[in-house]
Amino acid sequence: MSFASDTTVLMGIAGLSLAVWIYLSLFRGGFWRADQRIGDGAIEPPAQWPDIVAIIPARNEADVIGATVDSLLKQDYPKPFPIVLIDDRSDDGTAEAARAATTDQAERLHIVTGSSLPDGWAGKVWAMSQGVSRASEIAPGADFYLFCDADIVHDGSNLRRLAAQAAQGNSDLTSIMVKLDARGFWERFLIPPFVFFFQMLYPFAHVNRGRCFAAAGGCMLVRRQALEAAGGLAGIHDALIDDCALAALLGRNGCTLWLGLSSQTRSARPYGGLSGVWNMVARTAYTQLNYSPFNLVGTVLGMILVYLVPPLLLIGYGLHHDPATALLGGAAYGLMIGVYSPTLRFYEGPRTAALFLPIAALLYTVMTVDSAWRHWRGVGGGWKGRVYSR
Repeated sequence: MSFASDTTVLMGIAGLSLAVWIYLSLFRGGFWRADQRIGDGAIEPPAQWPDIVAIIPARNEADVIGATVDSLLKQDYPKPFPIVLIDDRSDDGTAEAARAATTDQAERLHIVTGSSLPDGWAGKVWAMSQGVSRASEIAPGADFYLFCDADIVHDGSNLRRLAAQAAQGNSDLTSIMVKLDARGFWERFLIPPFVFFFQMLYPFAHVNRGRCFAAAGGCMLVRRQALEAAGGLAGIHDALIDDCALAALLGRNGCTLWLGLSSQTRSARPYGGLSGVWNMVARTAYTQLNYSPFNLVGTVLGMILVYLVPPLLLIGYGLHHDPATALLGGAAYGLMIGVYSPTLRFYEGPRTAALFLPIAALLYTVMTVDSAWRHWRGVGGGWKGRVYSR
């Protein structure tokens, strides 16, 4: 192949990468703006505040469950609401830690000892299902269930804001991606890209207009009647990615969804550095690809084209000596930095961190390949010590 043909190919690849970034910036629901957020200003109250039951699936969460329960008990919601904790056979004192956080409101906390996992069910969904059963006993007329993870520290007005948002949009599933822990070096480096990728995969504006189905499982307000009409949690009994599976179940049944970011409600779970983030992604990344080798190959090639090609062609000018190729790569790289910046600002990261998004993307690509490798070895996705192979 001649030098001219080599540069033509490189220029074509650079142009394709730039075209992808132009598409993402203009025609992907403005996902990169990170502007779909639960409000932090004045709350417009609905005509009537709904009755709610909080449901927390928990397995070995003694280190974080106290803060979660305490934050729910301190909500400024106009109506008292019960909290159902499903202790899924924890061996670290999760139930005791939850009780210790109730102080003088112990009657609001209902602890269910989880039963054995039925065949075909994913552990977290089974725990959620047991929570729904208990909630139907103590509050059969509840309007909504608040499904929340055991590590979520709720802002004092979070439940009121969720209920107001649900009323405003007549939403059957209202969820927020809480602010994830990003205090360590690897967390600061990898968590903002994780949120950025999630928004790219499921543009929040598209979710909120009914164009795709997604939710953030850490905090989901679900209309009881809508869930029952869709067949209940049995419809997603084997789902490892329970939040998006629930959103798809409801969405296919004509329900309305709303998804946004929260800057106040946060996760208290520390990731423990690179290995913690790695395991979080590798647990379900291949599940997200429907266990398809073809989807895996396509994802790897796509990540290379979109994230690695632009900086490599710009920095590699000294090797290919083609100004047009370098210019196209630089334009794509610059657009990438600009598109990523709002999410980076949301996590209060330094502006210069945007330059290193390609490295973070490379790490996430390797994590995805590792997720597939774990699946092929029979040690794939799971929840709190349980492993599920497909």
